[in-house]
Amino acid sequence: MMRQEPVNYVFEMPIKVRDYEVDSQGIVNNANYQHYLEHTRHMFCEQAGVSFRDMHAAGIDPVVRRIEIDYLRPLGLGDSMVSRIALFRQGPMFVFRQDIFTPEGEPVVHAMVDIVCLENGRLTRGERLAEAFAKYL
Repeated sequence: MMRQEPVNYVFEMPIKVRDYEVDSQGIVNNANYQHYLEHTRHMFCEQAGVSFRDMHAAGIDPVVRRIEIDYLRPLGLGDSMVSRIALFRQGPMFVFRQDIFTPEGEPVVHAMVDIVCLENGRLTRGERLAEAFAKYL
């Protein structure tokens, strides 16, 4: 359910709906929102100076533990959106609050994405990843 308190977003990026992302009803298929959310997290990590390729090479693999999505408004072919991230920690989890809005600010999707960190294949408290995200937490 959508939280009403002010959100401190640490990253945002624009996205435009492409033709192959809509279904026969002419709206974005629900699974594509997960692609938008993941792409936004990857771009956030790159901006933070940690690409998934580099993390994996260092033995660090952030993985999704849980995703909760509220679909609030459909988007269609050619529509634009702004995808935003707020980040906090909850024990060993990194919790990405991800919201997608129309350019006018109307909510489209609200998601909470829990990420845990594997290091060399073993679950950890994610301290190495926390160092990379320190200025965003």
